[in-house]
Amino acid sequence: MKFIDEAEIDVAAGDGGPGAVSFRREAHVPFGGPNGGDGARGGSVILTADEQVGTLLQFRFKPRWQAEHGEKGGRTDCNGKSGEDLRLKVPVGTVVYDMETHEVLADLHTKGQTVVVAKGGRGGLGNMNFATPWDQAPRKAQPGEPGDHRKLRFELKLLADIGILGFPNAGKSTFIAAVSRAKPKIADYPFTTLVPNLGVVKVDDDRSFLMADIPGLIPGAASGAGLGVRFLKHVERTRVLLHLVTVQDEDIDLLARYDALMKEVRLFDASIAERAQVVAVSQIDLPDARAAWELYKPLFAERGVTLRGVSAVTGEGVRELVFALDAALRAAPPVELLTSTLSVDDEE
Repeated sequence: MKFIDEAEIDVAAGDGGPGAVSFRREAHVPFGGPNGGDGARGGSVILTADEQVGTLLQFRFKPRWQAEHGEKGGRTDCNGKSGEDLRLKVPVGTVVYDMETHEVLADLHTKGQTVVVAKGGRGGLGNMNFATPWDQAPRKAQPGEPGDHRKLRFELKLLADIGILGFPNAGKSTFIAAVSRAKPKIADYPFTTLVPNLGVVKVDDDRSFLMADIPGLIPGAASGAGLGVRFLKHVERTRVLLHLVTVQDEDIDLLARYDALMKEVRLFDASIAERAQVVAVSQIDLPDARAAWELYKPLFAERGVTLRGVSAVTGEGVRELVFALDAALRAAPPVELLTSTLSVDDEE
């Protein structure tokens, strides 16, 4: 299934049904009177965060969604039937914006959370409600109220504990494939990964964490170069960053590569750069990468950074790196979530 992490849609709640104007007229009934029923409420548009949904694809090809209108009131004190609510499932981690006010309407970060983004209109009262001693045959009824209409923008931000960052061909996909059941595309050319990959990493029998492989960045990514900010946003919810650096061609300056990567993160969001991080040299099964690791370990140590080494191919350093990530995750504070303007409920 194609990975879509942004979508814009129109949603319209159902209109309320109008009340009825009707009078009781039956044979052998000496006294009649108003008996027009009430109109019913229109259906609302409700979003639910569902962990079984992983993309916003359905909204890309169907941009307009309409809930059912309420029925009008009937004769003989019969009220109309309420319109069915329109319930739409979105991936966990979806942020909902109002396109006109640019407000954050909801941040659906937990499975089962629901939010009413468009409320159905109230039904009108029938004429049976307006009878009085001085007006026993009212010929008036209320019209139904219109339902809410909104233009929404969905933005999916992956909810992962660990986010892997690195320039193209840094070995991110190979690493996540080695420590989880994720099956990313792996090849020896840049930008092999075009969408984020998620994998559950098992630490021991009692602990595991969710890891996201973010597509490769290049200098200028925060300004839109390469895959740009489209995928940098997916590290906003991660609590720990794993920086993978390695030798590229004949360039062994791992420190410069790390600094360039951190520069892009800071330009995108300075608060992300302050989060807990683990730094590792990948592909140390290759002689150049191993030599660079030994050379730059003391230089990273001068900055207070432990430079680890890992080879996803041979397995060297993999378990040690997983334990280091787990330790960093245990100590990391929770990520601050966005403030919603609509009430978000958890159905579970």
